[in-house]
Amino acid sequence: MSNPLTTVDLLTILPETIVFVMGMVVILFDLFGRGHNTRNLAYLTLLTLLATGYADYTLLGQGFEGFHGTIVADDFSIAFELIFLVVTALIVLISIRYLEDQALGFGEYYALLLFATGGMMLMASGRDLLLIFIGLEILSISSYILCGMIQQDPKSNESALKYFLLGAFSTGFFLYGIVMLYGATGSIHLGEIRDALSREGVASNPYIWFGLGFLIVGFGFKVALVPFHMWTPDVYEGAPTAVTAFLSTGPKAAGFAALVRVLIDGLGPLQAEWSQVLWVLAAITMTLGNVVAIQQDNIKRMLAYSSIAHAGYILVALVVGGTDGLGAVLFYTMAYTFMNTGAFAILILASSKGRERVTFADYAGYGYVEPVLALAMFVFMLSLAGIPLTAGFAGKFQIFKSAMDQGYIWLTVIGVLNSVVSIYYYLRMVVVMYMQQPNGDSIRQRATPNVPLYAAIAAAVVGVMYLGIFPSAWLDLSLQSVSILVVGR
Repeated sequence: MSNPLTTVDLLTILPETIVFVMGMVVILFDLFGRGHNTRNLAYLTLLTLLATGYADYTLLGQGFEGFHGTIVADDFSIAFELIFLVVTALIVLISIRYLEDQALGFGEYYALLLFATGGMMLMASGRDLLLIFIGLEILSISSYILCGMIQQDPKSNESALKYFLLGAFSTGFFLYGIVMLYGATGSIHLGEIRDALSREGVASNPYIWFGLGFLIVGFGFKVALVPFHMWTPDVYEGAPTAVTAFLSTGPKAAGFAALVRVLIDGLGPLQAEWSQVLWVLAAITMTLGNVVAIQQDNIKRMLAYSSIAHAGYILVALVVGGTDGLGAVLFYTMAYTFMNTGAFAILILASSKGRERVTFADYAGYGYVEPVLALAMFVFMLSLAGIPLTAGFAGKFQIFKSAMDQGYIWLTVIGVLNSVVSIYYYLRMVVVMYMQQPNGDSIRQRATPNVPLYAAIAAAVVGVMYLGIFPSAWLDLSLQSVSILVVGR
């Protein structure tokens, strides 16, 4: 006889339950309210995210494990879930204006965002490889549909198809990795895999290494590590700008959450081996992302390669491991959420109906047309470059400091040099806005006021500056959240 559900089981999945149930509610509201203002669905989505955040807050410090330990509500998963909620809330705010400009009256857009968020939450809280896979697929399928939302746009259709085909390919690798680890250890539960690897002779099983390699390929696609990054620039360029903002932050954060969980919680005994592989991946990911970003004239493609480089920085923190390194993963993920989403929000606000402003030439003299928005973009570019007093600097400082403390000198040198290279293409945006004269393609009219979009930009600016000037609050929570993985259960 199967064990009945317990209160702990239900509390453990409370945040995920709220998100998935409300996703279905949004679909029903859209179905029976056709022709009504879709802004109401956006506001319902925001209320859902707020309620989910409160549920996560009440679970902080409880350390619940549900369904025989396959899913947990520990501080690590809750911290990442808060990041996912912030990401989705910002995306909802910037999407209201975007959907109206593109004449996309699809209420299911907000439902897909909620389903994607639920998938990300499962990835962060799962301690079972199959549950992590289910979360990954919920996120991926929702993302494929979101990429192709503009059905009349060939680029949008192309981005959805490319994302789907390469995503399906990487899914095969991920499943093969699960099968290999199950064959070698007899379990897909991370705790049991860790215990099996501690037994004599198991770690030398070749299936372990095949499984580890396949899992890294699967996660590498999701977080856009080199050489699994090929989809990123084309998908980012072709997808609707609001969706691109989501793809560059949410799924990347979820991928790193699951990667940390699997490598530390499940494959921790092999850290000396897998850290060497990740060392190489981090170095080439940072380098290729920054070098290719310099050559881009399309801002969305520039931010795509930039996101690849930032994935490399976060990977450095994972290589370092320990409380400081893993805490830096959490801190930098939140910082990247604010600065990258803010930059995309300004691209949306600067665009007009029927035309997206996504090239550098479009923003010549923008500082004189929209001084406040240009100043906000200036802040985001400085933060992405890692200039002091911004969240980007605080995050990179924590990453490189932890790497130096653990003796990763050369990896730190590569990271710092790449940060210097990135200053060129980030400051290019600043030069174009303030030091170039407007031309025929430049934005000449002020943006139409839009309260939700302004709110998203303001929140992003505040987040970037607060994390840059007062980093200790989120950093302390990040270090506390990862301690359970470092110390063990």
